Amino acid sequence: MSHLLRPLLIAAIAALAACAGPDMTKPPKPLGDFRLGYGIVVADNAQTVGPSRKATADEWEDVLRTSLHKRLDRYEGEKLYHIGAGITAYALAVPGVPIVLSPKSVIVAKVDVWDDAISKVINAEPKEFTVFEGLSGSTVIGSGLTKSREEQMQTLADNLALKIEEWLYENRAWFTPEAVAARAALAAAQPAQPAKPAASPAPAPAN
Repeated sequence: MSHLLRPLLIAAIAALAACAGPDMTKPPKPLGDFRLGYGIVVADNAQTVGPSRKATADEWEDVLRTSLHKRLDRYEGEKLYHIGAGITAYALAVPGVPIVLSPKSVIVAKVDVWDDAISKVINAEPKEFTVFEGLSGSTVIGSGLTKSREEQMQTLADNLALKIEEWLYENRAWFTPEAVAARAALAAAQPAQPAKPAASPAPAPAN
């Protein structure tokens, strides 16, 4: 490594090493009448992207579900909403060459919000998130060199939960009394679907 580059690298790492994950000490942003019901995570179809450490669907589902509840359980409204997240891709960085070739960790997920009262999704299309570990002292040199697989997953899950919270805040109009009433009225106006018989009637016995 160049003698000129080394001091700059050391200074950059020192400056960034204090960067932590999402701050949970600040009060949550106001969302209106919102309370998290279920945090549903599905990772059965998650694909690895490039070189990656492996993680099972159960491991991803557990870590992201925990992060979602840790962040969104802080809201204490009366109206229940459920978050559904489908993890579609991820990479957990493997050890590489620092700075130049060190791969970064990433998670890709599609997210929906369900209104519990009407059992319907309230966002028009699933929201896709692509979330990286972020710039901290460890990720500057590639987290594959500095973090365990479990630590990488936790960081990605926490960062994704933060991005979901920010998305909910950007769309906080979903949680106003006016929006709730409009959705309820629309649901009530839709004709009920006829119930399907549980089974076809059995043929009459032959005489």
